[in-house]
Amino acid sequence: MSIIRAYVLPHPPVAAPEVGRGRESEMRATLSSFDEIAGEIAAFAPETIIFITPHGAIYSDYFHISPGGKAKGSLARFNAPNVKFETEYDAQLAGEIARIAEQNGVSAGYSGERDASLDHGVTVPMYFINKYYAHYRVVRISQSGMDSCEHYKLGQIISDAAEKTNRRTVLIASGDLSHKVTKDAPYGFAPEGAEFDAAVTQALAVADFLALFCIPDDLREAAAECGYNSCMVLAGCFDKRGVNSRLLSYEAPFGVGYAAAEFSPGETDSSRNFLEQYTEITLAEARKRQNSEDCYRSLARQSLEYAVKTGRKLKLPGNLPDELTKEKAGVFVSLHKNGRLRGCIGTIAPTAENIALEILQNAISAGLSDGRFEPVTASELPLLTYKVDVLSPPESISNIAQLDVKRYGVIVSTGSKRGLLLPNLDGVDTVEEQVAIAKKKAGIPEDAAVKLERFEVARHE
Repeated sequence: MSIIRAYVLPHPPVAAPEVGRGRESEMRATLSSFDEIAGEIAAFAPETIIFITPHGAIYSDYFHISPGGKAKGSLARFNAPNVKFETEYDAQLAGEIARIAEQNGVSAGYSGERDASLDHGVTVPMYFINKYYAHYRVVRISQSGMDSCEHYKLGQIISDAAEKTNRRTVLIASGDLSHKVTKDAPYGFAPEGAEFDAAVTQALAVADFLALFCIPDDLREAAAECGYNSCMVLAGCFDKRGVNSRLLSYEAPFGVGYAAAEFSPGETDSSRNFLEQYTEITLAEARKRQNSEDCYRSLARQSLEYAVKTGRKLKLPGNLPDELTKEKAGVFVSLHKNGRLRGCIGTIAPTAENIALEILQNAISAGLSDGRFEPVTASELPLLTYKVDVLSPPESISNIAQLDVKRYGVIVSTGSKRGLLLPNLDGVDTVEEQVAIAKKKAGIPEDAAVKLERFEVARHE
């Protein structure tokens, strides 16, 4: 195996004295870990260091690998322009990663470079590494908006590519944990911050990568973290292999969680097939939800599955209740995979003869025509869960005081532009947020006057 070591490292620019100007003394444990890890890397003398960064070119459906032969960077954004970096890229290893990714249906490559300079997810760890060792080339890969399974697969691909190119390689999973640990945190305080950090550090300490997989997305979002997916790439590098792990430090001196951990490969261990184990868990959960489906969700699932498998529209099943076949309403169908939104399409007012037909057509659209996502594939169908919202007729209101973010959805409109947001959505806590998001969806300026309507939903989930 050519991944000789892997590390989880934070990337606070304040750790560099030229930026911190004394404040770095408040993070002694992290600084000690940086120096210890940098010394280890120098002793191992890797040919290449792969950095997984959350601050490069991030795409929702694509892993960006920085192209070219060389790259430069600095800490100028953090008022230290004289701290500069220059590195040579390992084009052969990067190319092998891209090739194997394409072979395995993982979306990754060189397209879409927006800023060729090294970001601080790379330069901060590099600052300390370079004090001890500089004879290495770099591969820089950005996280993506894809789920944890895809990041784990990327780790598997990286390991395979390092093996095929016979590179002595170190991987740095760059990322901070929660940005909401204390009241002086940059994004404010949330109790989920400490909860998330405890879950991650406990998993890292013993290399329990299944526990990492099982951290809920809503906990990650509430914690405002940027390091989780880097950790998942690292985990994938050690798929089906024993791992020796050590949590070197954790602290949150500025309300941001900084964890440092090291991992070295052990013997082959087929029981550590965490992607397969997690897939089985999610399949079991999806089956459980499917077994408890009411007729609304079951109809949505049958419709999309039939369309994906046959390319045709499902005929309306018999024996449906009158509420589905004799009433009309606008309907939204939402799909989720592994707890993450996978598609959502709906109609504000009825467009079909009845609710059942509305569900049939909107389920297909949610799976195959939501422009934010690639069309659902047959292999994904067993992992999907469904939510169906049946809308009441909208009623006009005069101001936002008549809204309730939990009870009412909102429709905003001006001229030909119209936007809608459903009620009781995770992460939308105020009516001001609700209206602002609805405006953004419609392409309406935030400060524009709009007509307001509200509606209620009968939610089936």
